[in-house]
Amino acid sequence: MYLDSDLGRFENSVSRLFDGFWNDFDVAKRGGNTRANRNNNWHPLIDIHENDNEITICADLPGFTKDKINIDVRDNALIISGKLERDEKYKEGTTHIQERRYGTFTRTLSLPSNVKTENITAKFEQGVLELKLPKSSPTGMKIAVQ
Repeated sequence: MYLDSDLGRFENSVSRLFDGFWNDFDVAKRGGNTRANRNNNWHPLIDIHENDNEITICADLPGFTKDKINIDVRDNALIISGKLERDEKYKEGTTHIQERRYGTFTRTLSLPSNVKTENITAKFEQGVLELKLPKSSPTGMKIAVQ
């Protein structure tokens, strides 16, 4: 039988393990803060999946159109940014509840060295941005000891 404190310690241990695993991407578990978005009001939630050939990043951007999304690669980092403006029809009157996010965001992810940045592709459908980051084959050489 687990006590609440035991379960909390277990969850913290698992969280630290998971967070450390994704440290190469500079992404905290469950869309947590990265260096780039600590000063912003919001950022899109993302999923990152990796297989032998590529890394896939999916970002939830409901309400966006593709012309309001910017994707850049600089200094070995993938930068996703954009701006969502509040609908003009709601500028007059009183808003009683506002749970949807508006304004600008920036989400920066450090890229592993084996990503072929020149071959990154992006697709935006039904409010989801999907990025495909192809990986290069591992390179290296054996050095003989003399």
